[in-house]
Parts: sequence; structure tokens; C-alpha cells
Amino acid sequence: MRFFDPHVHMTSRTTDDYQAMADAGVVGLIEPAFWLGQPRTGIDSFRDYYSSLVGWERFRSSQFGIKHYCTIGLNSREANNESLAEQVMEILPLFAYKEGVVGIGEIGFDDQTAAEEKYYRLQLELAREAGLPVQVHTPHRDKKNGTRRSMDIAIEHGIDPYKVIIDHNNEETVKEVLDRGFWAAFTIYPFTKMGNERMVEIARQYGPERIMVNSAADWGISDPLAVPKTAALMKIRGISDKDIQLITYGNAITAFAQSGQLDETDFATVRNVDQSVKFEGNSILRGGQQPRIDKSSIIIS
Repeated sequence: MRFFDPHVHMTSRTTDDYQAMADAGVVGLIEPAFWLGQPRTGIDSFRDYYSSLVGWERFRSSQFGIKHYCTIGLNSREANNESLAEQVMEILPLFAYKEGVVGIGEIGFDDQTAAEEKYYRLQLELAREAGLPVQVHTPHRDKKNGTRRSMDIAIEHGIDPYKVIIDHNNEETVKEVLDRGFWAAFTIYPFTKMGNERMVEIARQYGPERIMVNSAADWGISDPLAVPKTAALMKIRGISDKDIQLITYGNAITAFAQSGQLDETDFATVRNVDQSVKFEGNSILRGGQQPRIDKSSIIIS
């Protein structure tokens, strides 16, 4: 079975993670722009980060046979630094129209401040102008109200709910998200957002329509194999193959293909990978390393 992880921060992960994901059947992924764990202090840090999402990280992913896409945006935490946020808003259009950018994200609320709402609204307008889907980060605190507020504002800006992916859902938010016509994404993240046993019960209760799962694996204690592991558990618990395919692969592709930048044929067939290929003079092979051929070997030469 093939998988598509529509939310994973590979910048924070290792080449071993890429290899494990490829071995588990992950053929494509989306890397949303996000908070790096500490505040950035200048616009050039954002510029270089966005450049890596459409450049080096896409190349690195390709070296393991995984098609890499990204969403571009100003995350909610750093929206509260308004002087820097204003500068970020100026450069976002330079990246929103790049090849492989499948949405504006992840944007939305953290502490639900006035500044977060201001830049959420501005980025919704950018998405509307660019014709891109929106990937919405819902807050960890006061999630139900924050999720409802995020949807209300998107509708207020004339965004079609079918082009908005509401992320980090739980049992408290999913019904309203689906009833209002939005996509409902679930992050399978250890001990915090959602476990995959709970996800199985949600799939049983609501079915597969407009539901997707992701790992949101990042620099924290997280699991880049959360999508294939959830599929395996769904299979064991009796969810049909057709529904598993939609929740762990097809729905995310349908949602983000509305960008015009994502085509399943780009990763539908297995292609040979040449790890000696270079990006701007650099490859993933360090110091004369040879491409990895025997993936089961425990020898490190």
C-alpha cells in the first residue's frame, strides 16, 4: 500500500527517517512552513528557510524516491512579532507561486491573539489571490473555539471550505469541521494530539470522506511512520482497504491537488534514484560515501 503524509517537517528529520518512510511505502509528502523551536530574529532567516523548502529539502527527499511538496506561510507563534511579521508578509508572494507549493500554511491560531488573527486574515487573502488551498493549524489550548473561529474567518474571506484543510483535529472538533464542508486532518503524534487507536474509532464513526491523517513529525518526540502505522492498525481493526487508502493517501492528494501543483502521476510509479546527483554542487553523500544499496545491512563502513 502507498501512503502520502500531508504534514511532516522533514527539515528536522534525518536521512534514516527518509529511508524508513520510503521503505514503509510513503511516496509523497507535504512540508508546511512552521516554527523552528525558537523565534527567528530577522527576515533573512525566513527567506533562507522558505528557499530550503522549495530547494534543498525537495532535492533531499527525491534522493529517497519521495516526492516533496510544501506549503508556505507565517506560523501563528511568530505572527506575534509584528515588526518581523510585516517583513515576512512582503516576501511570502515570492514563494507562494513557486513550483511544488501546494498551499498557504500552516497558518491560524496559537494563543488566539489579535496579531495572530491579523496575519491569518492577510494570508487567507494571499491564498485566495493565488488560488491555493489553505492548511490551518488549530490551537492546542481552547481548541474547539479556536477551530470554530478559524472556519468562521475563512468563510468571511470568501474561501471555499473545500479548499481549506483544518489540521490537528480531535473528537471535539471533527463533527463541526465535516458538517461545515472543510477537510479534517488528524495528526498522529505520541502522547499529545491524537493516538492511532483513537483515530481508528473516528474512522469507524465518520467514515473516510474528507478525512486524512498525518505525522507532523518535527524536532520533538514524534514518529515519521505515523501514517503507515495508522493504516496497519486500521487494517487489523477491520477498516476496509478502500477507506484506509482514502484516509492515508487519496484524500490528501485530492485536497492539495486543487493547487494545480500536485499530480499523482509524479509519484505513482517507482523510479530509479541516483544518490550521486547534486543540487547546487552538493549531494547527500558526504566524504566519498557510496549510495546505499543493501538497506538491511547493519555494517557502517
